Amino acid sequence: MGTYPSDLEIANAAHKKPIDEIAESIGIEKKDLIRFGDDKAKLSHKLVNSLSKNDDGKLILVTAISPTPAGEGKTTTSVGLVDGLCHIGKKAMICLREPSLGPCFGMKGGAAGGGNAQVIPMTDINLHFTGDFHAIGAAHNLLSALIDNHIHWDNELNIDPRRITWKRVVDMNDRSLRDITCGLGGTGNGIPRQSGYDITVASEIMAVFCLASDLDDLQIRIGNIVIGYTKTNEPVRAKQLNADGAITALLKDAFQPNLVQTLENNPAFMHGGPFANIAHGCNSVVSTKTALKLADYVVTEAGFGADLGAEKFFDIKCRKSGLKPDVVVLVATTKALKMHGGVKKDELSLENVNAVLKGCENLGKHIENIGKFGIPVVVGINDYVTDTENEHEQIINFCKNLGVLCKISSHWEKGGEGAADLAEEVAKIADSNSAEFKTLYDDEMTLWDKTEHIAKNIYGASEIIADKKVRNQFKKLEDDGFGEYPICMAKTQYSFSTDPLLMGAPVGHDVPIKEVRLSAGAEFIVVVCGDIMTMPGLPRVPAAEAIGLDEEKEIKGLF
Repeated sequence: MGTYPSDLEIANAAHKKPIDEIAESIGIEKKDLIRFGDDKAKLSHKLVNSLSKNDDGKLILVTAISPTPAGEGKTTTSVGLVDGLCHIGKKAMICLREPSLGPCFGMKGGAAGGGNAQVIPMTDINLHFTGDFHAIGAAHNLLSALIDNHIHWDNELNIDPRRITWKRVVDMNDRSLRDITCGLGGTGNGIPRQSGYDITVASEIMAVFCLASDLDDLQIRIGNIVIGYTKTNEPVRAKQLNADGAITALLKDAFQPNLVQTLENNPAFMHGGPFANIAHGCNSVVSTKTALKLADYVVTEAGFGADLGAEKFFDIKCRKSGLKPDVVVLVATTKALKMHGGVKKDELSLENVNAVLKGCENLGKHIENIGKFGIPVVVGINDYVTDTENEHEQIINFCKNLGVLCKISSHWEKGGEGAADLAEEVAKIADSNSAEFKTLYDDEMTLWDKTEHIAKNIYGASEIIADKKVRNQFKKLEDDGFGEYPICMAKTQYSFSTDPLLMGAPVGHDVPIKEVRLSAGAEFIVVVCGDIMTMPGLPRVPAAEAIGLDEEKEIKGLF
């Protein structure tokens, strides 16, 4: 096995085209761009609003098996697939989420792909980019300040400080901020109360930002956010604080989609980035819909495994936006399948056909789940240099027995050329119009029944369990008029169960519900199962320790 350059070295050596040329390739004129240097730009609101008359292209969703420390390469495969589509002569582009600074400096890494399947400029994307997350954080914290200010000055809305559900956010992993006491220092410094910080990508402002169809819809959703309850337990909305106008103004520029390019100079939107466990884990609706008006094929992805990301993409994003995917690409790696088959991480480079077959139980469950939404699926094996033909053959035969096509894709090593076979099949299925999309459940089902339906049908659970307090939360939400909202399940991404160590495809387990949270602006109910962090911490050796500037004052150590 040879030595390969790092992702950063590959990205730095790339030949970037001026962003004007990338825009021109999809019919966007210079006058409709707001440039951030030569290699990235935003699309004007005027352009986005003018595209409604265009026909929609085909929508391709990339998702994955349950994540493992071995990695699956969902974003890398998404980028490779769009390069592969362009390589075979298709007019295609990609829509991705923006990465959070917290994981970049922590342990997860960036979100611009890898190897020869990346979106560039990689360093800019993984750090400040165009400032969208800063705007979202400021917008969120403006609402926090307005809440405390209202209570300080007479509290006309009768907000109960003990029932405020709106925290503050920062785009960094900082465990010390999870639980805080604010308002200390005397009467001039607010009302003392217990609160905390979430990471910016867990903010409901982020979720609203990514589900809004336009600026008017954005303001309506912001106004509908419930920030807490009165002393008589009535919900209080952001619009009652007259916060919706100022927050929308802060987000006006950020709401414009960001245009960048792949290593092979194909167009890419990167816009928004909600957490995939606490929120719906998809890029913005506005960027996806805009891309569908500009390209014949649009590749997008959903966070984590298909049980979290794809389910929420279908049941939340598609339900709310009217989007209808044409085909799903389910990503797996031989290494990850071996890990699901019981192999330890330090033994994954050794051939183990039996472990691959055992791990395919996880793959098979995800294939079965996607079928419940009426979307055809193609399995894409993200090829790795230590994979063997015997292992690949095992996966291909497993999929064949399920009536599902499986393609090995070497985009990490060869870029679009390496993904050409996968791209050919994906385009063929998308063009067949065979998808018959449907959501998993109806709006009219009770919140409890929706949650149980997801747990049983997607996770393989026997039942959901909750104490009386949580059951009362479900009832309170329905009594307050939120019963028709879809469910956003918050649980570990590493397993179909709520136990991150239970790999493969477990069945018959219980799903304990610890908490229920209302996201009235995003219009979904977050059901927290197991231990979920909305403010991650840094690992013992954070990635930040290796990042810096080299002798030429260029960024080094970033993956």
